[in-house]
Amino acid sequence: SSSSGDSATDRLLSRTSSYTRRENRLASLSKSEEDRNTKDYKKMYEDALAENEKLKSKLEDSKKELAKIRTQLDKVTQKQDSMSEKSTVFETEKREKRTLEKKVSEMEEELKVLTELKSDNQRLKDENGALIRVISKLSK
Repeated sequence: SSSSGDSATDRLLSRTSSYTRRENRLASLSKSEEDRNTKDYKKMYEDALAENEKLKSKLEDSKKELAKIRTQLDKVTQKQDSMSEKSTVFETEKREKRTLEKKVSEMEEELKVLTELKSDNQRLKDENGALIRVISKLSK
């Protein structure tokens, strides 16, 4: 019975020792998993920081490009405004030119009429002189 008691005690101790070893293994696995998780969190944090820095850099680049594009847009808008003003001035000048051309045309017509009137006037003077000579000869 003593040998069977020793054997039972040995088995019990063996089981307890087995349980203890299993618990120790689980604890060490748990610790190594915690270390891994901590390392994973640290790596994830570092990765997130790096990603944030990249995104900030891209954001700054985008802001600079936006400012550059706005400047270009302002220049183009100013050019268009200037061209619009020039176009308005050009249209006004065209109207003035047409008006002046019309006046020149009217003056040319008046000049033609004036030239005709002068020639008619000269013809009438010549006829008048001839009539005066005829009357003067008849009256003698």
